[in-house]
Amino acid sequence: MEEIKVRQGSLGVLMILAVSMLLVWGCKNNTTADEEVILWTPYNDSSEIAANKEHEISRMRYKLIQSKVLDKNEIFRPLYHEVSQISEEEYERLKPMILEQDILNIQAYVQQGQLSYEELVLFYLYRIYKYELNNETTLNTVIALNNEVVEEARKKDKERKEGHHPMYGMPILLKDNIDTEGMNTTAGALVFVNNNTDDAFIVEQLKAKGALILGKVNLSEWAYYLCDGCPVGYSAFGGQTLNPYGRKVFETGGSSAGSGTSMAANYAVAAIGTETSGSILSPSSQNSVVGLKPTIGLLSRTGIVPISSTLDTPGPMTRNVTDNAIVLDALMGKDPDDTSTVSMDFGENWLQYVPTAEIKGKRFGAFSNLLERDTIYKMTLDKMSAAGAEIVVLDPPTMPLDGFLSILNLDMKVDLPAYIVDHVENTREIPVREVSDIMAYNLKDSVLRIPYGQARLDAVVSDTTSMEQLEIIKKTLEAQTRDFFDQAIDNNQLDAVLSINNYHAAYAAVAKYPALTIPMGYKASGEPISLTFIGKQFEEAKLLQLGAAYEKINNIRKIPKGYR
Repeated sequence: MEEIKVRQGSLGVLMILAVSMLLVWGCKNNTTADEEVILWTPYNDSSEIAANKEHEISRMRYKLIQSKVLDKNEIFRPLYHEVSQISEEEYERLKPMILEQDILNIQAYVQQGQLSYEELVLFYLYRIYKYELNNETTLNTVIALNNEVVEEARKKDKERKEGHHPMYGMPILLKDNIDTEGMNTTAGALVFVNNNTDDAFIVEQLKAKGALILGKVNLSEWAYYLCDGCPVGYSAFGGQTLNPYGRKVFETGGSSAGSGTSMAANYAVAAIGTETSGSILSPSSQNSVVGLKPTIGLLSRTGIVPISSTLDTPGPMTRNVTDNAIVLDALMGKDPDDTSTVSMDFGENWLQYVPTAEIKGKRFGAFSNLLERDTIYKMTLDKMSAAGAEIVVLDPPTMPLDGFLSILNLDMKVDLPAYIVDHVENTREIPVREVSDIMAYNLKDSVLRIPYGQARLDAVVSDTTSMEQLEIIKKTLEAQTRDFFDQAIDNNQLDAVLSINNYHAAYAAVAKYPALTIPMGYKASGEPISLTFIGKQFEEAKLLQLGAAYEKINNIRKIPKGYR
C-alpha cells in the first residue's frame, strides 16, 4: 500500500491532512494510521562528521551524530494523532502564555481559564515534533515519550482544584538514567534498551505533586563514565545530543546533556538531571539554563542508574530560579531505601521568599584567577557590586583531589550490580550483572556499542584500591574541601562562593555541598557562560534566594535563535 510521508519538520495542515487520509486508508486495509505515517527518515551524516573532523575541541570530532539504532518513528507515532490536532495558528496563540514563562505564570493562565493542562502538553509536544523530526534542527534530545501524557493532562484538567502544588499539571522531562514506569531506562546503553522498571522515588514524588512525565531525554552514556575524551552528550542508544546555541559548534555539557538542551529549546516546563561531578552544572551552563546540584542526602537516588552512591544526586534544571525552587520542593522527601537521605524542611512557605530576595548587603567570594582571566565573570561581579553586593577576592583551591577517580571506580563496581539486582525487572533480557559483563557485551560489536571505547569501565574493573584505602580517600577529600569552603565562608562572613560553570564542581562534589548555576551571559562566539553559587551543606534555600536576587539584576538568558 502507498505510504504518506510527512516532510521532516512540517506540522499543522500537512499533519491533519495526512492523518485524515491515513485514517481512511487504514480502515480499508485493516491497519492503523500510526503504522503507516512516516514522520522521520534517517539521513547520511557523513558530511557533518567530516565537517567537524578539525574542530578545535577534540571531543567534538564526532564519529557519528544520529543514533544507529533509534527509530524516531517508534517514539513519535503513538502521539501523532494528538499532536496533529493543534494547528500552527493555535500554537502561536498559546506561545505567549507558555514560551519562557515560569510555572507561576503558567498556572495563573490556567486558573484564569485561558490555558488548560492538555493545551500545555500539546504545545510542548508540538515543539518537540517540530524540531526533533527535522534533521536540520534536531538536537537528538528526546528519546522516549509517555504515550499516555495527553490523556493524563485531560484528567488533571478535570480534577483540578484549589490548593494543589505548583507542579500540578506541569510536563517534565527526565534524564534517561532515572527509572520511570512505562518507559525503559537505558542510561544510553544498548545493553539496557529493554530495561523496564518501576518509578524511581523522585518520580513518585513528582507524580504525587501532580506533575506529568512527558518523556525521557538523552545523556552521556552511563552518565559519562564509559569512555575517555569522548563527546559529551553521546550515547549508543540516543546518538549525539547537540547544543541549540550552536549545533556541532558548542558542546552540550554532560552528562545531563538532554536535560540541558531540552530546557534551552523549551521542550518542557522543567527537566531532571543527575550529577556525580559537574553533570548538572556543565550542561546547564552550556545551555544557558538554571541547574541545581543539591547537597548529597537532600534528594533520593533510589531507582537511578548509579556511578557513585557517595556522590550521585539528582537535581532540577529549569529556565529560571523560581521554577528551580518549585521543582526541588516537589522532589524532596525522605526515602527509606536511601539511607543517605534526610528529612529536610526549609519551612512551610519557603518558596514564596525565593523571588523576593535582594542582592544588596550580600557578601560573595570571588576567585582571583577567574577575575583575571574572564571578563564576563568580572563584569557580572561589578554589576552585583553596583547593586549593593560586597565582593571578597579569594585565592583558588590548590588541593589536587588525589584518589577522586577511585571513589567513582570502586563505587560503580558495587553500586551498578546492586541497581541491577534491585531494580531491573526483566533480567532475562538484560544479560549483564557486573561491570565486566557490560564490557564483554560491548566488545561483541564495538563499532556499534562503543565507537569511542570504554576506558572508564576498564578503570572500574582494574582499580586495585582497597576498601580501606577508599574510605581514607573519601574522608580526606571531604574534610579538605569542606575546610576550604568553610574557612572562606566563615572567615569572610560570605553568603556564597562564586565560580563559573562547572569549574569547581569536583570540589563541591567531594565536599557534598550544593551548587547552583545561573546564566551569566554569552561569549563573543555566542556560547553561553554561567555564574555558579556554592554554599554549605543543606543551604539550597539560601542559594536559591541568592540566585533569584542575582537573576533580578542580570536576567540575561536568551532563547536560541533557531528555536524561538
